[in-house]
Amino acid sequence: MLGPLVAASVDRLRGADFLDISDLEPAQLRGLVDLAGEIKAGRWQERPLAGRTVAMLFQKPSMRTRVSFQVGVQRLGGDCVSLSDSEIQLGRRETAADVARVLDRYVDGIVARLNRHQDMAELAQFSQKPVVNALTDQSHPCQVLADLLTIYENLGRLDETVKVAFVGDGNNVVYSLIEAATLLGFNLTVISPAAYRPPAEVLQRSAGVTVSGDLEAVRNAAIVYTDVWTSMGMESEAHARRDQFREYQVNEALMGMAPAARFMHCLPAHRGEEVSAAVIDGPASLVFDQAENRLWAQMALMASVF
Repeated sequence: MLGPLVAASVDRLRGADFLDISDLEPAQLRGLVDLAGEIKAGRWQERPLAGRTVAMLFQKPSMRTRVSFQVGVQRLGGDCVSLSDSEIQLGRRETAADVARVLDRYVDGIVARLNRHQDMAELAQFSQKPVVNALTDQSHPCQVLADLLTIYENLGRLDETVKVAFVGDGNNVVYSLIEAATLLGFNLTVISPAAYRPPAEVLQRSAGVTVSGDLEAVRNAAIVYTDVWTSMGMESEAHARRDQFREYQVNEALMGMAPAARFMHCLPAHRGEEVSAAVIDGPASLVFDQAENRLWAQMALMASVF
């Protein structure tokens, strides 16, 4: 069960926007992971969204995000209205500010999966109801909440004794992992080609994060994490990225440098590119636990925010 101080900290999220992991205090982040575990174990079964409706906005294709949020809202007693990019045409047919002010009149909160982080910030600025970031180009905080739950389930801790090695593109998942490592104190090493590392302004706000181009930095990792080399919207760069990242594939040889490590990937995965089939489908893989934990982590978040 949540301790009283952590429970009070999570309770302070009520009515707040959630755009980045860095929006949280360390106790709030720990509390969300703990609450997600309680919900998953069936020890917390309240329905705080009863009588409430959440709008879900999707500019990007979605499976895990859409299903996990919709099921989570329903299990918490609420209803969803799902809107695609063709229906809203954010930034083309209507501004983010106008979308926020209209939806404010209908729903109790917004979950959005958008192309640009600045559009997410504008939604939050003009909405009086809570806005939850389900993905932007700069942040993937709900994924990382699920990742933290997965790590805690398997290692029993989230502290300086935990080493996470992320191998590949320094993308939005990495930005959120950096924020989580800074709050909780676990060791994060990002291993990328020089041109694809997190920008200096992101690293300047971090603590305890190492950036390297040397695959040897994966040694002693408890978790080896990767993501696709080419994210949505970057398809024109796919050929160049394959050339740059070829040696950064997570395969059996790389995992052999950290023989006790578990493997994580936020999915969808391209077997034979960023990860070999033997690793992602092997006994060290936690990827489907991660996918399931999107549901429990987001239920904890929505129970706290809405």
